[in-house]
Amino acid sequence: MVKILRNSDVKRIIAFIPKGHKHVRLYIELENEKFIFQEATIDAILRAYINVITHPTKKAVELVVTNVKEKKEGYADYQHLETSRSEEEIILEMEKNFDLK
Repeated sequence: MVKILRNSDVKRIIAFIPKGHKHVRLYIELENEKFIFQEATIDAILRAYINVITHPTKKAVELVVTNVKEKKEGYADYQHLETSRSEEEIILEMEKNFDLK
């Protein structure tokens, strides 16, 4: 099941760093659900969003979780990396599977 969240569905957002940690967490509260995103997930969402919003022609990007064997110290073992799928493929999949009106 896919939920489309409207701005009014999100009751509260809190960004915080837990005591004893270095990385930001993002708490999202809906009416009946609560989520905490780890920093690596937040970073991936921001990278995807910025990739599309700031590019003059790009309309879509897809990131998939990948277990990164060689990574920088302090980075998560699992990173969201860009796929080679075309923008057209990604958009067609979204339009085919979801009513995005």
